[in-house]
Amino acid sequence: MLNVPSQSFPGPSSQQRVASGGRSKVPLKQGRSLMDWIRMTKSGKDLTGLKGRLIEVTEEELKKHNKKDDCWICIRGFVYNVSPYMEYHPGGEDELMRAAGSDGTDLFDQVHRWVNYESMLKECLVGRMAVKPAVPKDYGGEKRVLNGLLSKTQVTDTLTKEGLNSPSYDWFQTDSSVTIVIYTKQKDISLDSVIVDHQGDSFRAETIIKDYSYLVHIALSHEVEEDFSVRVVENVGKIEIILKKKEHTSWKCLGLPLERHNLLTPKKDAGLYYRKCQLVSKEDVTHDTKLFCLMLPPCTHLQVPIGQHVYLKVTITGTEIVKPYTPVSYSLLSEFQKPVPPNNKYIYFLIKIYPAGLLTPKLDHLQIGDFVSVSGPEGNFKKSKLQELEDLFLVAAGTGFTPMVKILNYALSNVLSLRKLKLMFFNKTEDDIIWRSQLEKLACKDKRFDVEYILSAPTSEWNGKQGQISPALLSEFLKRSVENSRVLLCICGPTPFTEQGIELLHDLCFSKEEIYSFTA
Repeated sequence: MLNVPSQSFPGPSSQQRVASGGRSKVPLKQGRSLMDWIRMTKSGKDLTGLKGRLIEVTEEELKKHNKKDDCWICIRGFVYNVSPYMEYHPGGEDELMRAAGSDGTDLFDQVHRWVNYESMLKECLVGRMAVKPAVPKDYGGEKRVLNGLLSKTQVTDTLTKEGLNSPSYDWFQTDSSVTIVIYTKQKDISLDSVIVDHQGDSFRAETIIKDYSYLVHIALSHEVEEDFSVRVVENVGKIEIILKKKEHTSWKCLGLPLERHNLLTPKKDAGLYYRKCQLVSKEDVTHDTKLFCLMLPPCTHLQVPIGQHVYLKVTITGTEIVKPYTPVSYSLLSEFQKPVPPNNKYIYFLIKIYPAGLLTPKLDHLQIGDFVSVSGPEGNFKKSKLQELEDLFLVAAGTGFTPMVKILNYALSNVLSLRKLKLMFFNKTEDDIIWRSQLEKLACKDKRFDVEYILSAPTSEWNGKQGQISPALLSEFLKRSVENSRVLLCICGPTPFTEQGIELLHDLCFSKEEIYSFTA
């Protein structure tokens, strides 16, 4: 019997917003959208050519199917006929063909692992590999087991090479509490390094240690209260999670191990975990952009690091769809803050509603009290990039502004060496400018900050700058506070905007290390 992968969306992790570049999208023919593909998968058409049969595929058989009209790809031990999907693939046919007739696990992880191949290609499933497929010669990587995960030995060897030690955990108790202690053996651990979820007797604590994920996953032996506390001793990398006992009895053991317990894996292989968050408010920001506030469950500790994103997941016509969004602050100015409980219980998102879109109309129609599934954080940005900066330049187009919000707030509040912070904000019209009044009040409040708007389709009354991103606009904008200052440029917007911007920044003699791009 073959084990069919579960229908869950999205895939294990994400590189949707990464440093430098990003995957370019290819224009699709009319009638080849994601919604069109979902309709195709539900049409009853035989997309595998096997009339509903699932087979075991040998390495030799897989290699035979390496043409556009006959293309099989293996991902984590399962083989899919992706020929019907070719014209629907946003990355283009050539990208799919890179893994034709071979194991595409590594390539998938490198390029677009946020896509849920299990759900998207469920009707294209040919079967399971009978033997471990060969690794293609055109891209490297360490040998992997069939499901694409590094073995524990390989992880340990890699950690040793990077000068890291394997984490561990322990626990102790008092009459009223149980404390789970995670020893990361790293000094750069903070509260946003650990994500805790517990529901019923299931306890789950994931700790992010550089590019790895360490999981403590246990079915607790006794009941505990919903509320708990998390404490980090940063100088030794120790995390303490204090649970309150429901009954003041002595525990003989912490509990039974669950899936992946005490396992250290590369972050990109660790998988995404979702929790249901409740919509508590929804406010208009512009004519087509809204501020959503979601409340985390009381049994969850989750703080999204600066510059990183999460995934929102909803079900549309029977298929679970996800999209990445970068959480923002409630406001750019402290005086705008409403009296709310601790910030770590709320996540805010600025979301542009596309009436003809697939996901955002669904989000827009959510009622207060409805629930949305939210993943853990993803992304590569480290706030250490902001330390000791003298000049910080942010270049954003439209909702590409969202990753800049927390970066802007953090830099002005915490980077003591900062001399200048400038935001260059591209939009179509004045009505599209997100949080314009707040940006201008912030510029008045903090003289280090300045914002400049550039419109591509302004009215005749507009007196500001207009046009598209260009060498002339950038060269005038990117003036350092002092010669050879320590500088970082962050850029985010639609893919063509970001790619052109990076090219122009290089032409203006900014180095790769001085540029960080987020792909919208």
